[in-house]
Amino acid sequence: MTVKTRFAPSPTGRMHVGNLRTALYSFLIAKHAGGNFMLRIEDTDQERFVEGAVDIIYRTLDKAGLTIDEGPDKDGGAGPYVQSERQALGIYMDYAKKLIEQGNAYYCFCSKERLESLKTVVAGKEISQYDKHCLHLSKEEIEEKLAAGVPYVIRLNVPAEGTTTFHDDIYGDISVENRELDDMILIKSDGFPTYNFANVVDDHTMGITHVVRGNEYLSSSPKYNLLYEAFGWEVPTYVHCPLITDENHAKLSKRSGHSSFEDLLELGLIPEAIVNYVALLGWSPEDNEEILSLDELIQKFDYKKINKSPAVFDMTKLRWMNGEYIKRMDEDEYLLKALPIIEKTVTKVADKKALADLAQSRIETFNDIPELLGFFEEVPEYEVSLYTHKKMKTTPELSLTVLQKVLPLIEGAEDFSNDALYAMLVGFAGQNGFKNGQVMWPIRTAVSGKAQTPGGATQLMELLGREESCARIRAAIGKLEREA
Repeated sequence: MTVKTRFAPSPTGRMHVGNLRTALYSFLIAKHAGGNFMLRIEDTDQERFVEGAVDIIYRTLDKAGLTIDEGPDKDGGAGPYVQSERQALGIYMDYAKKLIEQGNAYYCFCSKERLESLKTVVAGKEISQYDKHCLHLSKEEIEEKLAAGVPYVIRLNVPAEGTTTFHDDIYGDISVENRELDDMILIKSDGFPTYNFANVVDDHTMGITHVVRGNEYLSSSPKYNLLYEAFGWEVPTYVHCPLITDENHAKLSKRSGHSSFEDLLELGLIPEAIVNYVALLGWSPEDNEEILSLDELIQKFDYKKINKSPAVFDMTKLRWMNGEYIKRMDEDEYLLKALPIIEKTVTKVADKKALADLAQSRIETFNDIPELLGFFEEVPEYEVSLYTHKKMKTTPELSLTVLQKVLPLIEGAEDFSNDALYAMLVGFAGQNGFKNGQVMWPIRTAVSGKAQTPGGATQLMELLGREESCARIRAAIGKLEREA
């Protein structure tokens, strides 16, 4: 048997992290087994359709490296791959009518008012279970209503007795009393199939062997089995994935600002790191290795090791992982991403590559660059308490003395390179009875206005140049004198 999986998103906007994980796990299951990965667009819910969302789906899959073997733009013989196009061919209606002929489904002409009257409240929750009223209509009554154009839906005729058992490869067997199941709608009044019905028909007719989805669909799963049994079809392997929560163990929502793939890209994260991290939301390799390329994920992925418990989306962990990817980037790829941001952030330093080199091991996302390097453009407002360093026994008063004495040396330095400046300042410290840190700390503070910088005092001065460095030191002297 050739393994065939599918990713079947609805075009309703940006791709949620949960949907990305579904796509990724489906891709990994197929590729690990040497099988096929298919894309199907589920657009039967026309009210939720968002213009341009199909493009987002394609763009996300492309950036994530999840290459499809067949789909709307790559016919593999199982098309159409868009549900509205399949609906237009009458595929779903044909199968629904087959179920009616077998007695497994029936027309329902009940009005909204009647359906509303069936609703009850149990434990504070409103529930509605259809009472099979229209199941008992005669053939003549049905034909009369159809001829008169009375609106209808088609419902599944769930057995009133017995149980339905559903098997999931992660959660095992799940059994439900049939009397607890509603006669779910298969075809809506607009002629479109419901999500559940279209899924079953499409998965079977398109040859899907493994279905991956979130565990919120577990409760619907017994109904799928009833459909498979009614048609006499083989049930695919189902893999339900655990819920993804935020750090507070609440469902990851749009309000978090990082719930979708595109949100994460806008935060300066790179696709490879996102995919790597999302793969670990509910699964981990046996060797517990965390930094894994897509090829390594394909090799190591075993869907039977997916966890049942919720997976926590830890933004701190993702940022760390992204930083590891940035550190390991080859120079050309890194510069391609870093230089445009650096050029917008810093105009006063000519050697942009040197700035990029400073940043590479110190950022976790590319959006960290402006915060890290912004002081090269302009010294931020800072308190003179920044000149205090207890370990070095440095104070604002001592810093003022050091800066006043060292400024003429810096102004007159013939060689303004890092090494030459360092040697000069170390010599100055020794000659004047200062520790090296008591000289370097005030200078670094003066030229940066920051407690932490990507580089030491002389590195920063070399990049800033003589004129800018001296101007900043003079400004610092003035600040210290005013606040003395």
